[in-house]
Amino acid sequence: MMEQDETPGDVIPSVKDKEIEEEAETTDLIDDEEEDEEALPHSEILDIFEEGLALLVQDPLLCDLPIQVTLEEINSQIALEYGQAMTVKVLKADGETMPIVVVQNASVLDLKKAIQRFMELKQQREGGVKYVSWRYVWRTYALVFQGEKMEDDNTRLKDYGVRNRDEVTFMKKLKKK
Repeated sequence: MMEQDETPGDVIPSVKDKEIEEEAETTDLIDDEEEDEEALPHSEILDIFEEGLALLVQDPLLCDLPIQVTLEEINSQIALEYGQAMTVKVLKADGETMPIVVVQNASVLDLKKAIQRFMELKQQREGGVKYVSWRYVWRTYALVFQGEKMEDDNTRLKDYGVRNRDEVTFMKKLKKK
């Protein structure tokens, strides 16, 4: 006979306990199989990502983006479409216009960083100059909007009066005597 301290469940494992154990084992096996299926080589993941980007770039909203588009550029275009960002046309001395996308409440520093990023991407795509000393650039060049130098990096572009599609000139600073 059974001792008083034992219950029938202690002596013989219940059917419920067996079902729970089998379910846990099955779940572990399924998890292991899913991990194996999801483990793709890095190169395949890159290929899938690039195919997806190529499809995105065919969209009318994003069609003016370069073929080697970055996620940052896609996000900028989407922000533009929703009115969360603006395009500032930066005119260089050689006549080239750089369309720079910044958020609506961007500061002069944000614009400078966006110009740097734009130029770095352009150089990567065209295989141009490998290194630019931006410290030197910002020491010798200034951003000018309607005749006013935008010297304070912390000032918002809207405080200078810059709005969407406005032109900012990238010009050499005059030497002080």
